[in-house]
Amino acid sequence: MSSGDPHAHDDVTIDAGLVRRLLAVQFPQWAELPISPVPRSGMDNATFRLGNVLSVRLPRYPRWVGQVEREHRWLPLLAPHLPLTVSEPLAMGVPGDGYPFPWSVYRWL
Repeated sequence: MSSGDPHAHDDVTIDAGLVRRLLAVQFPQWAELPISPVPRSGMDNATFRLGNVLSVRLPRYPRWVGQVEREHRWLPLLAPHLPLTVSEPLAMGVPGDGYPFPWSVYRWL
């Protein structure tokens, strides 16, 4: 990984191709949907639009890995009590295809 590349971890480039490969193996029902990077996806996750109603988020660094499980556990419990809509976690992926972290599919807001 080049130290200035926020889309990579070690030798893994986080791009639409990686997302497609992970989906093909773990969630084939979504593997053929269009994938496009979100221009301003933030520092902790690389975010991709998946079709018209989904998104995929992949942690960029080890320190953000715990966020995946926390969001899957807490967002469904907290959502009914919040005054605004929050992203709904739909599936949690596991490391694969050289990508070392768990990752998530969410409903797009």
